[in-house]
Amino acid sequence: MTRIRREALRFAVAGVAGLVADVALLYVALALGLGFYAGRVLSFLGAVWVTWQINRRYTFTGARGGSVWMEWWRYLLAMAGGGLLNYAVYSVAVWLLRGWPALPSVLVPMLAVGCGSLAGMVLNFASAKFFVFQR
Repeated sequence: MTRIRREALRFAVAGVAGLVADVALLYVALALGLGFYAGRVLSFLGAVWVTWQINRRYTFTGARGGSVWMEWWRYLLAMAGGGLLNYAVYSVAVWLLRGWPALPSVLVPMLAVGCGSLAGMVLNFASAKFFVFQR
């Protein structure tokens, strides 16, 4: 398996872990009364932290250098582009799914987060590989 395929696979696994964290944090935020949109900002930041931890240790090994603090800020900045796409798709999905009578409302946040995450994944991989963890 080529290095880029191995990295893409590991990035996808990290993304699934981030998706789980994102959904879990969103449901906590909703329970605290933050709502679909403010709660998603909080859950997205938590998911970015989880994926950064996994990607820096397992996906892009050997590509680190310098300050961990600076690496975190570069990673957060790199994920912002995919995050904006992610949030836009999430928002549209919430709007569409909330009006779908056959869908239980408890599933709306989870499905919307999944749609947004898929939309931002390719952009996030490219920005992580070539901006944050370049060799």
